[in-house]
Amino acid sequence: MSRLLSPVLQRVLTDWLGLAGLPERDPARFQMLCQSVAELSRLFTKDRSERKRGYLDEASLRAGYLAYFLPVNLAKVQALLDELPADQLCRPADRPLRVLDVGSGPGTGALAVLDWMQQRTERAVEVVAVDEALPALREAEQLWRAYAQSSGSHSAILTCGHVNLERAGSLETCKLEGPFELIVMANALNELWRGARDPIGSRVTFVRGLLDLLVPHGTVMLIEPALRDTSRDFHLVRDRLLEAGACTVYSPCLHDHPCPALVKADDWCHEERPWTPPPIVSEIDQVVGFIKDALKFSYVILRKDGKTIAPRSPDVFRVVSELREMKGEKRAWLCNETGRPEIGRQDRLRSESNAPFDDWHRGAIVRISEIVRKTKDGQQSTLGRIEKSAEVEIVRPA
Repeated sequence: MSRLLSPVLQRVLTDWLGLAGLPERDPARFQMLCQSVAELSRLFTKDRSERKRGYLDEASLRAGYLAYFLPVNLAKVQALLDELPADQLCRPADRPLRVLDVGSGPGTGALAVLDWMQQRTERAVEVVAVDEALPALREAEQLWRAYAQSSGSHSAILTCGHVNLERAGSLETCKLEGPFELIVMANALNELWRGARDPIGSRVTFVRGLLDLLVPHGTVMLIEPALRDTSRDFHLVRDRLLEAGACTVYSPCLHDHPCPALVKADDWCHEERPWTPPPIVSEIDQVVGFIKDALKFSYVILRKDGKTIAPRSPDVFRVVSELREMKGEKRAWLCNETGRPEIGRQDRLRSESNAPFDDWHRGAIVRISEIVRKTKDGQQSTLGRIEKSAEVEIVRPA
């Protein structure tokens, strides 16, 4: 499924930021915007150690973030909102949905939820957005007002809080207005306690505090960049939370065991979802040489009620790689409670019952009736095979 931000949201971003026809209308400003995006990308990926926590305080970098990274991150949040239980956010209609956007920047989680709800239900939305960058919070308030005016969602309420998230008790004030049904933290957890003696432990403690702010059926949605080191740290946070019994995983994992991607030092897990980028994102891509034709990120959705995205079973797996076409066969890596196996099917063994294998893609949840591992010289192969008689089903596409 190709995801597209709603026409209302795209129009608000384009009009409010003055992006329509920018390359032709104001080439100098467009070039400055491209330079800011390239600089942000460098700081987000190659030279993360140079990035300061207050990078959104700088007007030029904030402009690049709003034009390019904001729509990308909005789409990521909305892709994950699509994964939540169908009625959780939309009902009951007589009470507003209460949301906490942590490390909100210019209101990424807040605006994504408001727009997503506006397309599906008349239920009101109340969001508390907290961040340590005051200029970004001001942008969040202005974007929220612009969207509310354009969409007619005048009952939507945004409250912004200027907080240092690393300071003990920084979220205590939110408890006065909680609890929350949904807590979103997008691309912010990895930025906290980067220089601490035990950054993983500090992040675990912080997320446990977020879980305390949830209603019993609530959700904590954590999104992180699709980078190996960042993702592996993220997997460690997940494992420690589960080990402590603080929560269970709703998605993407189909188990609450230690993450199999941490067994090998060069493994890590991330998502890749198709989407249709707004014109300004594609125009910037052409100049800076990026390709934002897919949403790439690591994530985990946590709950306290034990609910899961799909029934768990040893024969149900999450596809955690692309379907790789090789000579005479196709292969993919899977993950579930049994580990992280590699599974293949030879082209000559394709049958009507296993044909859904051809449509596997990263993030899909699949069921396989039988996996065969051949033995040679007393050693069982690590590669699992799908035979002609096996039944394959895509339980849920990504």
